[in-house]
Amino acid sequence: MLTRRFTVAALVLLVGGLVPVFGQGGNKALTSDDLVEIQQLYATYNWALDSGDSEGYANTFTADGAFNNNVGHDAIKKFADGFHAGFGSHVKHWNTNLLITPTVSGAKGQVYLVLVDFAGMPATIVTSATYSDELVKTADGWRFTKRATKGDVAPPAKP
Repeated sequence: MLTRRFTVAALVLLVGGLVPVFGQGGNKALTSDDLVEIQQLYATYNWALDSGDSEGYANTFTADGAFNNNVGHDAIKKFADGFHAGFGSHVKHWNTNLLITPTVSGAKGQVYLVLVDFAGMPATIVTSATYSDELVKTADGWRFTKRATKGDVAPPAKP
């Protein structure tokens, strides 16, 4: 009976968007709306890059945002144009295990990346990596301020 009451209470709070995620050390709380908006930012990033929408892709960042070594709106847009003109025209980004934690200035995010090449059949996994992200909430919604990729490397073989 106690479990049922707890489940109902948690559901009421979750549906109402009142369940904040608290960090440590004075980090700001993230509401369930923040978490959904951040998840949608990740999806928008992937859809824009994979479809060749370089402006939409660049708009997932703040004006001075950074993707690896590409800093600022114009550099990020140029990267997206170049990516999609070549290899990126036949790959799709698949993200999983999104983890978001609050920070004093916004949030940190991390997610696994699997890059799938659909140029041949069957489609193949080209690479796997992780993204490590810093995010802020702007007047236009959540945006990446910094995004860094790190390719996965198999551990060395045991002797």
